[in-house]
Amino acid sequence: MFPATALRSYLHLHFLVLIWGFTAIVGLMVSISPVALVFYRTLFAAAGLGAIIFFRQKSFKAPKSDLFRMLAVGFILSAHWMLFFASARVSTASVCLAGMATTSLWTSLIEPLVNKSSIRPLEVGLGILAFAGLYVVFSFEFDHALGLMLALASALLAAMFTVANSRLVQRIDAYIITFYEMIGATFFSFVFLGISEWLGWTGNASYMPAGKDWIWILFLALICTVYASTMATQLMKQFSAYLINLTINLEPVYGIALAFFFFGEKERMTKEFYLGTLLILLAVLLYPLLLSTVASGKKKRNLVS
Repeated sequence: MFPATALRSYLHLHFLVLIWGFTAIVGLMVSISPVALVFYRTLFAAAGLGAIIFFRQKSFKAPKSDLFRMLAVGFILSAHWMLFFASARVSTASVCLAGMATTSLWTSLIEPLVNKSSIRPLEVGLGILAFAGLYVVFSFEFDHALGLMLALASALLAAMFTVANSRLVQRIDAYIITFYEMIGATFFSFVFLGISEWLGWTGNASYMPAGKDWIWILFLALICTVYASTMATQLMKQFSAYLINLTINLEPVYGIALAFFFFGEKERMTKEFYLGTLLILLAVLLYPLLLSTVASGKKKRNLVS
């Protein structure tokens, strides 16, 4: 059993995951294009993080080589969010979140390549299970194929972002990393917004928020990004990375439930969709559990020998 304070923190962690599950829904609440939404989100998030760093009297300085890397990772993050919101817009929030559930599995394949380590058979096996789930979803939700493809591309970029950050955070404060990444994301989304408007890629969607759009944009920037990320960083002092990552894997579950609550029949999918999504989530949730079991088995064998 958790002590009372730890239980409150654990429930707080689930609340943060619930907030992150809400992002796809927010993307459907606003009238502006996905590119414009990312621009405003990152702009206000950068301002919010800058204020936190200033009032906490932290230094904004970073090595030039790392500064370039953080800005480049911001470009990746910006593209990830653009594809994420575009996926929800052309299909449904549920389809978007089903595709995003593959992020940790993409990470398990990319990380060994970056760190030049061998790929674990366990990860390959769970990857096959996850893609079997995707096959089921594709087979019975072909009308949403474009949305699912965009979500998979978004998940791949999210995995690249995670791996890059895992290396940066070893030597730079997490707030500084996120601040400069948001600046890079703001710049990239601003440039891409200009190109999209010039080429007519945004269609009839406006780039200027109107009315309630501002409320949702501020919620997305300050609550879903600044608040949730800051609090999750704080909770890392109380809980292991294993527990936090395992909880974050529930984001698609919360998101799909919230989408059905807000949009009703529009978000109702076939039973095969939920079966495929369940296979993906099963692979994601089994990964840390089986990895922990394998690690424990190796320790026991080493002790015996």
